[in-house]
Amino acid sequence: MNGDKKTIAIIGNPNSGKTTLFNRLTGSNQHVGNWPGVTVDRKTGHICHDGAGIDIVDLPGIYSLSPYTQEEIIAREFVLSDELDGILNIVDAANIERNLYLTLQLVALGLPMVVALGFMDDVRAQGIEIDCEEMSARLGVPVVPISAKKGENMHDLLDALAHGMRAPAQQPAYLHGVGAAIRRASGLLRPLPLRACSLPFYAAKLLEGDKAMWEQMDRRGMPQKIREELNTIAAGMQSHANQTDKEMVLADALYDYIEELVRASYRRPAVHKATVTERIDRIVLHRVWALPIFAFFMFLMFWCTFGPFGSWLGDGMEYLIQEVLSPAIRGLLTTAQAAPWMIGLVCDGVIGGVGGVLSFLPQIVILFFFLSVLEDTGYLARVAFIMDTLLRRIGLSGKSFVPMLMGFGCTTPAVMAARTMENDDDRRMTIMLTPFMSCGAKLPVYALVAGALFGENQGLIVISLYVLGILVGIAAGFILKKTVFKGVSSGFVLELPTYRMPSFKGTVLNMWQKAKDFITRAGTVIFLMSVVIWLLQNFTPTLAVAQDAGESILGVFGTAIAPVFGPLGFGNWQESVALLTGLVAKEAVVSTMSVLYGAGGDSAVLSGLLGSVFTPLTGYSFLVFTLLYMPCMSAFATIKREMGGWRWAFGAAAFQTGLAYLAALAVYQIGSLLL
Repeated sequence: MNGDKKTIAIIGNPNSGKTTLFNRLTGSNQHVGNWPGVTVDRKTGHICHDGAGIDIVDLPGIYSLSPYTQEEIIAREFVLSDELDGILNIVDAANIERNLYLTLQLVALGLPMVVALGFMDDVRAQGIEIDCEEMSARLGVPVVPISAKKGENMHDLLDALAHGMRAPAQQPAYLHGVGAAIRRASGLLRPLPLRACSLPFYAAKLLEGDKAMWEQMDRRGMPQKIREELNTIAAGMQSHANQTDKEMVLADALYDYIEELVRASYRRPAVHKATVTERIDRIVLHRVWALPIFAFFMFLMFWCTFGPFGSWLGDGMEYLIQEVLSPAIRGLLTTAQAAPWMIGLVCDGVIGGVGGVLSFLPQIVILFFFLSVLEDTGYLARVAFIMDTLLRRIGLSGKSFVPMLMGFGCTTPAVMAARTMENDDDRRMTIMLTPFMSCGAKLPVYALVAGALFGENQGLIVISLYVLGILVGIAAGFILKKTVFKGVSSGFVLELPTYRMPSFKGTVLNMWQKAKDFITRAGTVIFLMSVVIWLLQNFTPTLAVAQDAGESILGVFGTAIAPVFGPLGFGNWQESVALLTGLVAKEAVVSTMSVLYGAGGDSAVLSGLLGSVFTPLTGYSFLVFTLLYMPCMSAFATIKREMGGWRWAFGAAAFQTGLAYLAALAVYQIGSLLL
């Protein structure tokens, strides 16, 4: 604790309403960083209530404090650190048994704690009654019923966080000899340099054979005598419970206590009435209608993104950049008597490149709006369930669909999401297939080329690319399963969250975060790329001013590699260079084309120029290659880290680019024969 300010971690299961509660408590007063050594977001927020200053740290959603995933490792390290003063545990009151498993592990930490029972509006709608006082007495910490979405009981929760947090007076009385074993083991650990209040947690983890915890004790100099006594206690606990698996003994004890707690404080109606979630699932998970419903939602999303509304917003953004911002800056530079090359660099290079990408920002926001709504309602989890049967045929499971689905947003976090998969072959195969799912950064390229060549049908063309990416991913899965990954895939267990209306505030915050990431990339990576491309286009290899773009450094280099793409239908050096810059960031393909073709960031001008360079067939071939070739450097570096070496990373890049070349070759050559 720092003076009167304390640090509290908000922790809970995935889909427990943790993010909604965090946003409700902190509002816009948030900071997003990274946890040390990893790229998992660390969100922090500050609140001040009744004279108390509180820093809220939003931990990743986890099911337990066992270090199986990166998120669980992060959460466990933080709750065991000296940085923490207390815990806010958010519990989904409609699925309380599963959520309380984590709660009991948090109670064992012995820290001041408050339990927030979330989704109380859903609980009441189901006719469930909860005795919060009884639950609080049995857990030993305050229990506050809330609805974060509606703001219900937020003042009571803030009062508890500011002044009512307390550490549990005693640990739960677990059965099967587990409670006595934990108490004895805690006594043995007292001489070690451990946080005294958390000894029950350390004891429980050592008794269940937690490998990471034993390694930590070794680093802290645990005497051999204590190690032997702990093993003796664990053996006695196993014998008492008639179990050979120590971890199962602990888990059984926790769930038995949860069952007793729920029986005493949780009352369900005598007659079960079908919930809204169950009624909706009868339709959206129907064996006949599930896939058509999913296809309809995807069609609606892309029609809104690329249809009249999305195009109107995009045109408005382009007008602001080209008709307002660019002339104003050009006028200022001219008035200041700036050198012609400086005016060209700023207006044609920077504004032309960055502006060409930013003009597609509205469509990016619309796409992420739909993805956010589908995720917050709980439907995306159903899509993973629906796709399980299809993925089984290529040796994967519905669990692989979660990272693949994230790949439609950004490949980098999607690749990281695969780390939750237990089977190494499944994880590596999922990582290699995820880049085939078209990320949001490719959207400006699709919108530009499809808009230039296919007019009113651009929406259908873009949909076809997304579908093609999925189909190529399936075909690639068959190839990999028959050649590289021949093992048996793991099983698939998925929690289907309750359907809930997404909150307006949460959706807007999510859209703003995505838009901010896109703008940040445009203002950094795309800015630098635009400057470099302009300079390389305007100077020859001898550093003289190029009289013709073909004589420039880019022109010479692009001309050298252009024949490689000739069989695909686009053998111009400008397209070759644009694809290379796409390795830095996919959006850079648009900015590079804008600079190389001298469009000055005006997408209408660039569209007209592309219409004279591409035919519909060569343009579609170009889009297919853009869709499938290796991802950007950020994603490539993540693939290297997650797959465990450069050999896997370069192998994946070669596999993806090779398939991209073959697919684009097939499109152009077969199309040339048919058209």
